[in-house]
Amino acid sequence: MSTDTDSTVRPASAGPPVRTDRFAGLIRYDLPASIVVFLVALPLSLGIAVASDAPITAGLIAAAVGGILSGLLGGAPLQVTGPAAGLTVVVAEVIHEFGWKTACFITVAAGLLQIVFGLSRIARSALAIAPVVVHAMLAGIGVTIALQQVHVLLGGASHSSAWENLTELPGQLLELRGGDVVIGLVVIGIMLAWRYLPGPVRAVPGPLVAVLVATALAVVVPGDPARIAIDGSLFDAIGLPHLPAGDWDGVLMAVLTVALIASVESLLSAVAVDKMHSGARTDFDRELIGQGVANTASGLLGGLPVTGVIVRSATNVQAGARSRASAVLHGVWILVFSVALVGVVEQIPKAALAGLLIVIGIQLVKLAHIRTARRTGDLAVYATTILGVVFLNLLEGVLLGLVLAFALLLWRVVRVQVHAAALGPAGRWLVTVDGTCTFLALPRLTYRLAAVPAGADAQVQLTVDFLDHAATEALHDWARQHESTGGTVEFVELGTARMSRALAGPPRRGRARGLLDGLLAPRGARPPAVRGGDGATITTGVAEYHRGHAHLVRPHLDDLRDGQDPDSFFLTCADSRIVPNVITSSGPGDLFTVRNVGNLVPADGRDTSVEAALTFAVDKLSVRNIVVCGHSACGAMQALLAGTRPPGALGDWLAHAEPALERHRAGHPVALAAAAAGFHEADQLSMVNVAVQVEALYRHPTVRRASTTRELEVSGLFFDIATARVLHITPTGIAEIPDPAPEPARV
Repeated sequence: MSTDTDSTVRPASAGPPVRTDRFAGLIRYDLPASIVVFLVALPLSLGIAVASDAPITAGLIAAAVGGILSGLLGGAPLQVTGPAAGLTVVVAEVIHEFGWKTACFITVAAGLLQIVFGLSRIARSALAIAPVVVHAMLAGIGVTIALQQVHVLLGGASHSSAWENLTELPGQLLELRGGDVVIGLVVIGIMLAWRYLPGPVRAVPGPLVAVLVATALAVVVPGDPARIAIDGSLFDAIGLPHLPAGDWDGVLMAVLTVALIASVESLLSAVAVDKMHSGARTDFDRELIGQGVANTASGLLGGLPVTGVIVRSATNVQAGARSRASAVLHGVWILVFSVALVGVVEQIPKAALAGLLIVIGIQLVKLAHIRTARRTGDLAVYATTILGVVFLNLLEGVLLGLVLAFALLLWRVVRVQVHAAALGPAGRWLVTVDGTCTFLALPRLTYRLAAVPAGADAQVQLTVDFLDHAATEALHDWARQHESTGGTVEFVELGTARMSRALAGPPRRGRARGLLDGLLAPRGARPPAVRGGDGATITTGVAEYHRGHAHLVRPHLDDLRDGQDPDSFFLTCADSRIVPNVITSSGPGDLFTVRNVGNLVPADGRDTSVEAALTFAVDKLSVRNIVVCGHSACGAMQALLAGTRPPGALGDWLAHAEPALERHRAGHPVALAAAAAGFHEADQLSMVNVAVQVEALYRHPTVRRASTTRELEVSGLFFDIATARVLHITPTGIAEIPDPAPEPARV
């Protein structure tokens, strides 16, 4: 008898194993979620078909095909696909210009183009469109839909352009039909109030409730409100598309427009849905292929174009969906409803769908997006795009927004601010250059530099992230000319771009970590243009310091010009890989540093150098801390372990470390802790040596005497070079340096 407790069940007949937990998850999560999404998608699909001036059945076909095919093949498991409000304006224009059957051909071609996009693996490039343009595009679509459907709500018919819908609105108000208005306003009221109702009530989709109430109200409202009309069954509506009779340029532009908008909206929706759950992330290329297959099939069957829809997708996630089964099942439910209950659709008043679409359109205009555009300086791009979409057409509006966004970006990127001003009565001048300094900045740059009087002392501060050879030559030429008049020029490079690199090769944008790398990177790891030629590393480094870092240190050193007040006496090894101020995040004046081979404190004052430094730090400078810092891969400790002390002065010096070697061999607790942590023997000895030197310092007469009159702490550190981590050495072991406790909140 098997004791396997896995949920895999193998039936007697041949076949692959079936996981019962998968079926349980489908029944428990995906099936209920699919029903909720179906109830939301049904009225939206009908309303979008009406707004597009397409056959009603086209919305149902698109919802069923999009849900099933994109759900099966797409790369976003929890995204739900169907006819979308974002395509309504485009589809309406296409139908008006080419007719319904040719619009279906355009949908097929757009789907094939989406498949090409997915196979070309360019999906992520579609996300490079400025978000402000996308937000404004959707807002423009929302305004256009609302203007159209206001006429339907008032009992009339929408016009072909937003301008006509706007100018004809006063006349439509004079001819409104009371029954349609009441029904539309009831739907709008329910949709707007639904979010404020208790949670159990909101579990039922608001659009479904609004349409059901409006349908019931249409029975009792006088005036016989206009209802949806369907000619024949769903199967009667299925038919092959027609090839265009002409104007292939317009057809190709329509194909490209539908493909791009459907792709971008699907990808942006997928990104938003990914943020709502912790499951599998979207495969963007596969998502485009799935969307393309769904659009191709929808167009062949007589359906609207489809895209990933954030409203349905968000509903899917919030309803608890766990897999793509929910999206597929929602399409199945729409198909079943469209075949078996098509008569129910004909009872829905047009004003109900108009009210639904007005709310959807208004909700596409988000105040948060407008505030963000205003805060980031993109309000002009937002306004231009939305006006273009509403009063021109969607493609022209988006292109206008993209052109303005690119122009604004170019202006922000290439602009540079140059200022020149005298500093006090001494005649010293400060020239600041901030931004991206290229040949485009030469007129402004030379104009400001010319303002510096001949013979004056000048400092040029360059806070730039890009510096080309033209700007560099202009600065050097001006500096030579100015110095020839008796003046002085000091260049201070605050930004990440460097003058020394501008003439060494093609200009490159400075890296954000350039300053830090310049301070910390060993010279051998730097580019030749930065480290200078052979034999010139120190002088080149000094020159780089003067240009790039002296200005950072100067204010701190100016405060210390009358004396030092270090916090700590820091004894460490002479090893060149240890940079005390870096590993302790300290600056000038913080550490009184002593370095020797092996970070040793010879007993009984046998080394006058260490004795003098310790006495001066403790008695004269009154340091509060004494720190001994060892490190990994220490050559002194390796020599001790190998028993090969070199002859001469170095061997005599290492004799001072013999007590640490004896304690290590005797099983010092620090050695045991280091071994347990995975350190090899030489590093274990280095840690024991730190502990032994700390003990020696505690016994030192100068330290003992100072401890009787004030607080003085002695501690040990170990720097692991391979990981750049610093460990605390205690008398009994090693420990991580804890983060300081956060300050208590102030009320």
